[in-house]
Amino acid sequence: MTPREAVDRFLVHLEAERNASPHTRDAYGRDLASLSAFLDERGARGASDVRTIDVYALRGWLGGLARTHAASSVARKVAAVRTWMGWLLRIGVIDASPADELGTPKVRRPLPTFLGVDAAKDVVEAPVGDDAMSVRDRAVLELLYGSGLRVGELAALSIGDVDLAAGEARVLGKGRKERIVPIGSKCADALRAWLTVRGTVVHPSKKTQDAHALFLSSRGARLPVRAVQRLVHKWGALGAGRADLHPHALRHTCATHMLGGGADLRAIQEMLGHASLSTTQRYTHVSIEHLMKVYDNAHPLARAGKRR
Repeated sequence: MTPREAVDRFLVHLEAERNASPHTRDAYGRDLASLSAFLDERGARGASDVRTIDVYALRGWLGGLARTHAASSVARKVAAVRTWMGWLLRIGVIDASPADELGTPKVRRPLPTFLGVDAAKDVVEAPVGDDAMSVRDRAVLELLYGSGLRVGELAALSIGDVDLAAGEARVLGKGRKERIVPIGSKCADALRAWLTVRGTVVHPSKKTQDAHALFLSSRGARLPVRAVQRLVHKWGALGAGRADLHPHALRHTCATHMLGGGADLRAIQEMLGHASLSTTQRYTHVSIEHLMKVYDNAHPLARAGKRR
C-alpha cells in the first residue's frame, strides 16, 4: 500500500468511524499529503510502500519543515503522523510505528487575548441602530461574549437550538460533542429583538431565506463564519478602537471575566466545551498577569518600590 492510498483510507476512517469534522479531516489530509509528497520527491524509503517508512525519512521531512514553519505547526504534523501510523499499526498494515520515535517540538503557547470589562461592554453595545443588521450584530456580539461560543458554533446555530424561556442554547462543539450553554438576560433580550426582525431579512430578488439558521446574512442565507469575523472586526474598531479584534478574543474575554468573578474552573471548562482542564487553566495565568499589572499601577507599596 502506498502512502497516498494509506492516507485516503485513513481519511475515510476519520469520517465514517470517528465522525471527525470536515475541518479535522482537511487538516490531517494536508499534513499527511505533505509527507507523501516529500517521500515521492526525495525517493525516500516508504515512497512506494508505507511499510518501509522509517524514522529517518520522517525526521528528514520534519527537519525541512522546521526551517520554514513555526514550532506549533511542526508539532501538529508530528501529532498527525503519529495518529495515522498508530491507526495503520492497529489495523495490521505496519508492524511498528516509527512515528513513536519522533520528538515533539517545544511549543510556547501565547496567553489568550482578552478585553477589559469596560472595553467588552463598549464593543457589545456598539451596534445601536434599529435596522435589522445592527440588531443582528448586537445579538451576535452578546452571544459570543456572554456565552463564550466558538465562531463556528455560533454560525451553526439554528432557531430550535435556542430556548430563551429557559435561558440556554444547545451547541454542537468540537468532535460533534453537544453541550448546553447559559444565555444571560441581556443576551436573551438581544436575541428576542433579532428574532422580531429576522423575518424581514430575505434575498433581495428571490425573497427567500434560510428557515432554520438563527443568524442570517443580508441575503437571507445562514451567516457564514467569515461574516461573523468581519462584523467583530468592525464593531471592535468602532467600540473599543480594536480593529484586530476577532471572535475568539470575545470567547477568551468571557472565560477571563467569569474566572475573575469567582467562577469555578470546571464550570468554565464545561461551558466552553474544553476537552481538557489544562486548556481552561490558561485563563488563570491571564488573570494573575492582569492582577499583577493592576497591583503595580495601584498599590502604594508597588509605586513606592518603583521610585526607589
